[in-house]
This record gives sequence, structure tokens and C-alpha cells, in this order.
Amino acid sequence: MKENLRGTLLLDRQQISELASFRDYFEAVEYAFRAQGNGEDLAQGLLHLDAPLGEFHIKGGGLKLGQAYFAFKINGGFYSNAREHGLPNILGTIVLCCGDTGFPLALMESGEITRQRTAATAALAATLLARKDSGTVTICGCGTQGQAQLLAMKETLPLTKAFVFDADPSQQQRFVARNSRLGLELVPVDDLGAAVRQSDVCVTCTPARRPFLGREHVAPGTFIAAIGADSPEKQELDPALLASSTVVVDRLEQCEKVGELHHAIESRLLTREAVHAELGEIVSGKKPGRISDDEIIIFDSTGTALQDVAASAAVYHKALAQSVGTHFNFWG
Repeated sequence: MKENLRGTLLLDRQQISELASFRDYFEAVEYAFRAQGNGEDLAQGLLHLDAPLGEFHIKGGGLKLGQAYFAFKINGGFYSNAREHGLPNILGTIVLCCGDTGFPLALMESGEITRQRTAATAALAATLLARKDSGTVTICGCGTQGQAQLLAMKETLPLTKAFVFDADPSQQQRFVARNSRLGLELVPVDDLGAAVRQSDVCVTCTPARRPFLGREHVAPGTFIAAIGADSPEKQELDPALLASSTVVVDRLEQCEKVGELHHAIESRLLTREAVHAELGEIVSGKKPGRISDDEIIIFDSTGTALQDVAASAAVYHKALAQSVGTHFNFWG
């Protein structure tokens, strides 16, 4: 490939943030899930490793995007980083490779891509699974992912109001101030249950290890995007809530091991057979989305390698087109 001749393209977070828009990420993940639903994706794999003070996630997978691409992401989650070291709590890189030769086309900072593709995927799920007139959202977790989720939901739903919840009240206040120009009514809350009962959509994006959202907190017709549980120990939802709802997953095999589904199965309140669909099956039209306005639908989002490869390939091609980044030749 001619694009290999200059070596591997290096892209930092700032460069990535300036290259791709929300719409770019939305279209990339929509393509990835449609390919998965149609059985056109390539191999995927997941490895989780605990570290003394954090954890590592290693995800790899491939897609045909004109040609075959594979992406491999190594993310470290160290949740005292910001407080103790002035570093992001999640640090990592993505290696995008040519699927025909194995050549590493690009080495990219992973945080911006992960943040944006995760929010775009929840927004994609919301367009298919939330009620069309959804005007109120509750955001649980006021970190960088909560910020991305609010912006993504505003792009895809007719939102007018957002309740904001975080275990740290100062985070709530900063979040509200940061988003004051969005044209939404932003309400910081202490009583999460009361907020969710008034909401059409709820997004949970925290590193919680104990469930904080139960069946009693959720009104009929609510759509919940459960983002935080991406390792076996993380959990945001009471398994009884999943057992009484319609459950859609990003990837069934993965959610069985690390998602909210994992905890519901361990609790013997749900089986894999009770899962309504993978998101790709709904995107591709193989299975229906929302059937009734009273349905409570949960999207168990653990984050897949297909999202990473589709998003990183989109960023890579934009960088080539705009001559952004630095090339490095590992082989002299």
C-alpha cells in the first residue's frame, strides 16, 4: 500500500479531537454495528487484566472498510490518576493495522476516540430504542464520558432538560457551568431515583462497583444506556432491573463476561437467551427496536473492538487527507 511507504502515522489527542466530528463517529459506529448484524465483521477479542492500582483492557477486532483493517486498543483505567498525578484516569493507545499485511498504519491516543465512539454508540442506540419524543435525560457521572454523552444525546434526541448526578457534588456544579450554553435546562440532583422517574432517557457512565439504579427508580417507557460496566467488577444496575426490562447488548459474548448482563446472569435472574438482541441486529433490521411506549429498554454497552476499528480508520483517513500527524518508520 502506498500509504505505508512513509511509515506509521502518530496522532495525539489534540490532533484527533480536531479531525473528526460527532457525525463522523456516529456514521462509523453505525457502519460497524450494521456489519456485525449482517455477519460481515471479522474476528474480535477481549482481554482484561487487573493491576495493583487499576486495570487494563485490551480489545482487538477487524472490519472490511474498502479493505480489511484491524485495530488493537490497550487502555489502562487508574481512577486515582487525576487526583494524585494530574493524569487522565484512562490512558491508552490504539494501533490501526492493515488487515492484508499486518502493517501498523497508525498509533493513536485512544481516549478521545473511545470517548467519542462510546457516546456516538449510545446515541445510535437511543435513536432506535428511546421514545421519539424523549425530552428529558438523566446523566449519571459528570466526567469526560458524561460530557460526551450529554452532547451526543442532544444531537440525536429532542432534549429540553437534563438532570445531572454525580457522587461528587462539586463535579455536578462544574458540569452544569460547562454546559450552560447548550440551551438545555440543567438540574443538579441529589435524589437520583426522583430524577430518573421523571426522565425519558438515563445514561449511567460511572466506575461504580455496586448497583445504584434499581427497578423502583425507573418509570415505564424509559431508555437506559448503561455504559460503566466494562470489566467484571463494575456494576451500575440492579440485576432485578434487567430482569424486568427489554435488554439489548452491544456484543452478547462480551456482555456475558463483563457487562451488566454478566451480573444478572450470575444472580440467576436472567439468561443469555432472554436478551432481546445485539445492537447490530437492530441496526441491520434483523430484529425490532422499541415495540411499545411502555417498554423499559436497557442498552448494555461494554464497548467493542468493532467500534474502535471503524472510528480509528475514519480518523486515520481524515489525517491522511489533511496531512496531520507525524510518520515514524519502525524498520528504518
